[in-house]
Amino acid sequence: MTNTVLLDTIAHADLRVAIGHAARFGDAVNQCVVFPTEFEAAQRDYPIVFRRDAEGSFYAVALLGLDRDENLFLDPRGWDARHIPALHQRGPFLIGMVDRDGVSEPEPMLHVDLDHARVGAADGQPVFLPHGGQSPYLDHIVKVLRVIHDGIAMRAPMFAAFEQAELIEPITLDIALDEETHYRVPDCFTIGPERLARLDAAALDALHRAGFLQHAFLVASSLGNVTRLIELKNRKRRAA
Repeated sequence: MTNTVLLDTIAHADLRVAIGHAARFGDAVNQCVVFPTEFEAAQRDYPIVFRRDAEGSFYAVALLGLDRDENLFLDPRGWDARHIPALHQRGPFLIGMVDRDGVSEPEPMLHVDLDHARVGAADGQPVFLPHGGQSPYLDHIVKVLRVIHDGIAMRAPMFAAFEQAELIEPITLDIALDEETHYRVPDCFTIGPERLARLDAAALDALHRAGFLQHAFLVASSLGNVTRLIELKNRKRRAA
């Protein structure tokens, strides 16, 4: 259960939030949902694959580890990567829809989960400045939430465009750490490089005009980061 409330400059004037990354904050996971709005940054560090939800809709995840609750980018110093997925940057904050007087449609407003593990840390980052106004930390959170909000809106039309172009194909990742240790990551989908190469001019133009062509190439190229996962996993095994 969460204790999510509308963020308020008066009620939460002294609110502080712990930063950094650790298992106690929910960062010890082997995959994380990522959004089209962060594909460019995420593909520098992680393999990006697609999965289907219970309704059959596609969503994208970054692979972070090979075993359950394993984030190979997480160490005692924090999260060691150039990009941290937006869902793990947002901390206790989220956007909720609020009905306001005189407004016909609910408006997106900033909320905070007061029961979140990051909330209330004495050495945490202040959410508001001493004399009012948003702190630099909250300014950053607003940008992160915009990545999530805009990414959710982009997700359905992007996958519809990929399916129309017949770019999505199933894949099972077979990962060998050595001659004896193997991992299989089933139930994944990706953008097939050969399918990309076969696109005709009309399909390429349609994807480009929709703004999704670059995303397709980013996902296809991100699978090269499986090598990085293998390196990190073998490093962890040697240190054990």
